[in-house]
Amino acid sequence: MAGDPEGALVELRGITKRFPGGTLANDAIDLDLRRGEILALLGENGAGKSTLMGVLYGLLRPDAGEIRLRGEPVRFRSPRDAIRHGLGMVHQHFMLVPTFTVAENFVLGRPSPRWPLLEDRRAVAARIAGLARRHGLAVDPDARVDRLSVGQQQRVEILKALYRGAEILILDEPTAVLTPQEADELLAVLRGLAAAGRSVVFISHKLDEVLRVADRVAVLRDGRLVATLPAGSTSAPELGRLMVGREVRPSAAARSGERGEPRLVLESVAAADDRGVAALRGVDLRVHAGDIVGLAGVDGNGQRELEEVVAGLRPVLEGRVLLAGRDATAAPVRERLAAGLGYVPSDRHGRALLRDASLADNLVLERVGRSPFSRAGLLDRAAIARHARRLVAAFGVRPAAVDSPAGRLSGGNAQKLVLARALSRDPSVLLVCQPTRGVDLGAVERLHAEILRRLDAGAAILLISTELSEVMALADRILVLYEGRIAGERAGTAATAEELGPLMGGRRAEPARAA
Repeated sequence: MAGDPEGALVELRGITKRFPGGTLANDAIDLDLRRGEILALLGENGAGKSTLMGVLYGLLRPDAGEIRLRGEPVRFRSPRDAIRHGLGMVHQHFMLVPTFTVAENFVLGRPSPRWPLLEDRRAVAARIAGLARRHGLAVDPDARVDRLSVGQQQRVEILKALYRGAEILILDEPTAVLTPQEADELLAVLRGLAAAGRSVVFISHKLDEVLRVADRVAVLRDGRLVATLPAGSTSAPELGRLMVGREVRPSAAARSGERGEPRLVLESVAAADDRGVAALRGVDLRVHAGDIVGLAGVDGNGQRELEEVVAGLRPVLEGRVLLAGRDATAAPVRERLAAGLGYVPSDRHGRALLRDASLADNLVLERVGRSPFSRAGLLDRAAIARHARRLVAAFGVRPAAVDSPAGRLSGGNAQKLVLARALSRDPSVLLVCQPTRGVDLGAVERLHAEILRRLDAGAAILLISTELSEVMALADRILVLYEGRIAGERAGTAATAEELGPLMGGRRAEPARAA
């Protein structure tokens, strides 16, 4: 096992953290991190993982307990303190300025040795390039961040922490937005960092990745540390039981074999991205009632643009979009929702939720001003609260206080809230995008069950996900999107990762059938 046998590099002792309202996020947690070790931190959404790492990184002050670094007690008043002591954190939602270059993001907020002048840009770029070569994290220092793929932005975040001298890296769901190939590359990079003596805390819900990369695994449940064990002596089922407190079964879609009429149709659809460059090129697809069509592909091959075309958020340059048999090509979002579209966006924080609004208000965003939530032009707060309490209980959203801000929810609980809102309208067509990105094992089980329940009710479902295992588990048919075109189509029951992987990488197949 990796790690320093002589003692811990980081020691957390008795860490306790409460939030307003009495929520006990961390309950007297003791945890060590050794030098040259990868420690995986597991737990359901809301189990206290991000809170604990927020305490370690100086984002939060503990109510009780102590942090010891290299044997000495420390108290971080801010992330700046933590960075000075050799810590770096890569957040699930990247902390990059999109319109800046990679190099500009690296020097942002750092004192310049040439004050009052900025650091020499060529020197910064050369140092970044050297770090990138050393750690296998290829990136162009002069590239603008908003022109990079999600996987490349992930590399930038890790390199930025290393550039600032991090010996201890905290990675919060680092593979949640990566393709399988990118995830494999990242895990190899992490093993290299550990071999070079750096220590890594790896927060993840992907048990297979945890078992492949970690030296030890720590499991939190309901704010308490329930187990710390060597990765080599455990298994995915055991970790699942420790996380959830019960047996967790993988999702499997039961098929009746019957499909109804086509509810969502795209005919030769073309669309451009935000730069005006062609992103969709003649896309044809049909989704029937009682049918799940899964759209697989490496992120950045037109998934976001296709999502926005179906939702009415991006104009169609050529072709048509038909919803419930009617031409919706030019219809705005509100008309599509009224026609029976349910929409779960891929960007739950930027597009799906109002973070400062309450859970209750977020659950009626699409129905404000309509019965039963409004009377004579006034909101019926009692009806909104009843509706929210019912959905929060049905979908297991935690914490369940419907008057609390949605911004306080963990990623998985935020996703439950978004799906609850979409399904509460009984949509006949459901557009579900990245539904379990950054979501824990128990929540995945619940979310998949809710999607399949809507299928049983006869909905037509378009599932867009970079989680290939999710697409293969749920979809009747799988379409692979590559460079804005359908590269191939396979039956969901017969598809394999070995077959779909080359299609995702650009190997052309026979023309897809618009069944």
